[in-house]
Amino acid sequence: MLGLLLRVLPFWVREPLLIVVGAVFGARITYLAVHDQDRVAAVIGAVFLVFTAIRVRVVVRALRARRNPVPAASADGAPTDAVARAWAQAQLAAPAPAPAGAGLPPGPVTAGKEPNPWGQAVAAVAVFAAIAAAVWLGPDVLPADNDTSTSRAASCSDTEDEELPAVYGKAPRPVTGAELCEALNRPDLARLLGTPTETATSASGTSNTAALTDGKVAQPEAEVRFDTYTVNLSATYNELSTAQYVNLLKIAGTEGEKDLRTLTVLGRPALLSSDPTMKIEISLGDEGSSGPVQQGPLARTLSVALDSKDRGGSYDITVWSESGALPDDGVLLGIAEKILPTIPLRSVR
Repeated sequence: MLGLLLRVLPFWVREPLLIVVGAVFGARITYLAVHDQDRVAAVIGAVFLVFTAIRVRVVVRALRARRNPVPAASADGAPTDAVARAWAQAQLAAPAPAPAGAGLPPGPVTAGKEPNPWGQAVAAVAVFAAIAAAVWLGPDVLPADNDTSTSRAASCSDTEDEELPAVYGKAPRPVTGAELCEALNRPDLARLLGTPTETATSASGTSNTAALTDGKVAQPEAEVRFDTYTVNLSATYNELSTAQYVNLLKIAGTEGEKDLRTLTVLGRPALLSSDPTMKIEISLGDEGSSGPVQQGPLARTLSVALDSKDRGGSYDITVWSESGALPDDGVLLGIAEKILPTIPLRSVR
């Protein structure tokens, strides 16, 4: 079917089409080959690019032949092979003149206007450039129906009916746990974590208040669980800035234990730190006994100030796993850059 279509299309439509398709697929495959270090894909991409270069050369020769429709002659009067072939291609692309007097009224005959090769080429490139853009951007923009990396098995709907504490009705209004859950439970969260084949097993959000504040400081949080990692997103609306928190850790002498790293995220002061999670064992037997609180696996947290001026409060993104393995810090940065801009602006001071 494709071969028949290419034979039917005019020369000045077919060749730009082949050039666009070859260039897009060649560049895309070569890019993926370099990114994934795949030698086979690199060879395929090179083949597409070579094919495109050949088609470009054919079009250039045809354009030159159209400017000089009479083939140049050799010393003995015969046209040279190269020029004759280019001239023949140009003649095949041009429409054949109608026989004299065939269905025409008497009188002078006006020659039909020859199709503009540049117009045909531009039209073909415009149409198939849109198709090429869809092919290039499709995996990143359009979620696939059967792709588990863009599916959300868990829903945040069970957090919508939660009764909010009084502090959530004050201005500036804090973000709620349900809103944080919607921001965190993204279709591409598993891919951002480096586990694209996993789906969320649970997603929840709660609109809490900070401890020892008598309900005056909002501290909502959301959590999404996967088989490998668990991600927690929380917001704290206190007066403690990121710079002050770093100074407190340095005074306490715990910066080495927490593996601190200061940086800037989305133009705001940020801090990376590590802390162990808490592990509580509860027995459901007849006696209902429980064990002591123990340290769980290590968790890595990225704290980002609520605003660029660091006037207090922060968003905290924490990742941990039951095995104790942690993703690279770049994973937390990628999650923050995707999630924080989607949180309602009314939550920012």
